[in-house]
Amino acid sequence: MSQRVDVEAPDNAGPDDVAGRLCHGRVVFVGSGLSSADQLTRAGLRALSSATMLVTTPELREMLDEAGVEVPDKDATRFVGDLPDVARFVVEAAGDDQSVARFVRGDPLLEGNIADEVSAYIDADLMLDIVPGVPSLTSVTTLAGVSFPGQSVQLISLPYRAKTAEIPAAGSLAVGCYSSQAAMVARAAVEAARTPDEDVLITFHGGTLRQHSEMSTIGTLMGKKSPIEPGDDRVSIVFGKASHRPEGMNWYESKPLFGWQVLVPLTRDRNEELIERLSLHGAHCTEVPTIDVEPPRNAAQLDRAIRGLVDGHYQWVIFTSVNAVRAVAAKVAEYGLDARSLSGLQIAAVGDGTREYLSTWGLIPDLAPTDVHTVAGLAAEFPAYDDIVDPMNSVLVPRAEIATEPLSEGLAELGWEVDDVTAYRTVRASPPPAPIREAIKSGDFDAVVFTSSTTVRNLIGIAGKPHAATMVAAIGPATAVTCEEHGLDVAVISDAPGQIELADSLAYGARRRAKALVEAGKPVKRPSQRRRRRTNKS
Repeated sequence: MSQRVDVEAPDNAGPDDVAGRLCHGRVVFVGSGLSSADQLTRAGLRALSSATMLVTTPELREMLDEAGVEVPDKDATRFVGDLPDVARFVVEAAGDDQSVARFVRGDPLLEGNIADEVSAYIDADLMLDIVPGVPSLTSVTTLAGVSFPGQSVQLISLPYRAKTAEIPAAGSLAVGCYSSQAAMVARAAVEAARTPDEDVLITFHGGTLRQHSEMSTIGTLMGKKSPIEPGDDRVSIVFGKASHRPEGMNWYESKPLFGWQVLVPLTRDRNEELIERLSLHGAHCTEVPTIDVEPPRNAAQLDRAIRGLVDGHYQWVIFTSVNAVRAVAAKVAEYGLDARSLSGLQIAAVGDGTREYLSTWGLIPDLAPTDVHTVAGLAAEFPAYDDIVDPMNSVLVPRAEIATEPLSEGLAELGWEVDDVTAYRTVRASPPPAPIREAIKSGDFDAVVFTSSTTVRNLIGIAGKPHAATMVAAIGPATAVTCEEHGLDVAVISDAPGQIELADSLAYGARRRAKALVEAGKPVKRPSQRRRRRTNKS
């Protein structure tokens, strides 16, 4: 829910005065989540998408971009650190009928320190909205597994320059502060009659994949052996009964891939499902393109095929990949046409990604079995040619240079005449930056997920073979065989050839690995951490 402050015109204002006030721009404060855009409210998303100007920090702008949130472009973005007077800039921008979104971390009024800005905008007769965000204190305690059932609890968020804190003498308490303030908070707790041996739960790097929580005491925070080193990092300190989490409540840091650095070699097809699912399991993904797509060496064959499509010389067109759709769409556009030129054609597609990409071009395939992921599988599902029902028996298959014999042969047996046309060719991508190549070879990645044999061959070709400590996951048996042919020890093979299944299989493998380490009496460390320990000992 947003809070609106409307400025009313005085009773004696004339029509022109009222019109002038109503034509003023709008300022909306939008609160974010802790460290990602996942916790944005629907009201916040609407406010950001409808704004014509965005005022925020570089970190928050990057967060929005990574999440694909619709916001004003970079030319219409200003960073608070670059503005001598943020309020004055916003007043001037809104006075030019701009709708300005002030995007802040956490909840605007609880943590954003925006009171002075709000007063300035009210004085300037601007329309004002405040969209609440998720306070970092409640986010961090939830992610740390802290529960306050049946308890009264106080939440204290200290601003950067705070030199003192008012701590209650008893009861559950959560304090969000900078690490440089932790000792001061502990002394204030003792001065309020809390005992130095009272337990506290400290959460570091809350909401990130570096989050970790540990128990300490008030007295320890005051001494030289405090686990909190002074600095500018935010920490959460929970006092009282709530600091003792129930068994199993450490849910966030216990995700099977929590903190894992996972390498995702990419083709040009989309891997959003894979990356989102890995992130859900707690992983941080680094994408490395392994394939570039280029036009065919001789485009004459594709040009003839496109003319045949437009002129109605084909009964079916079969798209076997996203790249095939892209290639045909680009060639159709060269002729000044769009998807309407394919009207009357029957369309078949292989794979969920291909079907979804067709929809972005405004096309819905007539045949796209959801359980079919290969060209041979599509051939088995394809209808036979019927000279009574079908006006012609011509089928166009735009493809890469790699042949699709199982599809062509299967269709020929069904009575179709197949025009197998090279629409694009795949080439090995350029090598990734040197730091990524070094991380791959030295074992800084905990796992690598291969979605095809091509990604295996091309990644090794452009970046080298992953370190032996890196956990290798393959999307299926054929990809696993290619891994082994290149000297990689495959730890995980997906149960089914899908992106979600591949991510889940890696998560299950990581959980199984952690259980084996516990049973062997060894500490549970990520593959990259165990590699570093061995290297340091040597």
